[in-house]
Amino acid sequence: MAAQLAAFLGVSAIVIVTPGPDTALTIRNTLMGGRRAGIFTAIGVSSGQATWTLATAVGIAALLAASEPAFLAVKLLGSAYLVWLGLQALAGAFRGRGRANEAPTRRALHRQTAARQGLLSNLGNPKMAAFFPSLLPQFAHTFPSLLALGLAFCLMTLVWLTAYAFAVARAGDFLRRPRIRRVVEAVTGAVLIILGLRVATETR
Repeated sequence: MAAQLAAFLGVSAIVIVTPGPDTALTIRNTLMGGRRAGIFTAIGVSSGQATWTLATAVGIAALLAASEPAFLAVKLLGSAYLVWLGLQALAGAFRGRGRANEAPTRRALHRQTAARQGLLSNLGNPKMAAFFPSLLPQFAHTFPSLLALGLAFCLMTLVWLTAYAFAVARAGDFLRRPRIRRVVEAVTGAVLIILGLRVATETR
């Protein structure tokens, strides 16, 4: 049992620390709204994972992954949402051109907005629909154990993304310089768009 748990935690850690849409979105929202916005984005992402955990434990996620139309719908919606968030970031970066001498400002990003973006980004990620039903049953077979391992994964994700939020916020004074902020926002926007397009074109 201990060996299985260690193996699960190891696999989970590798998956979680690999940068992806959740990481890019957390960085973007922390840059826009500060540490709290980043933390609430992380909470939204973890809540999405908790939803996938519950869906896996009751068998819904496996049905979704097996249904081509449903899986395709999730993939396209998730892709469109990431591209839309990326375009928003790019628009914000280009709006700031020509104002390099102005004092740096932080656009308001409401906590609920950040949490909702994290939630929708994760729920719209088709990899989650395929990942949880394929990973969790390898280490657990009952509803309580599936739920426990899934929530452990969510907690690890929350800790990791929160660490990102703290790191970006700590460098906030530097990153919020007008030129630097525009560059970082443009890069994260481009990354979100690329990831969104990759989600749309990926096969299982």
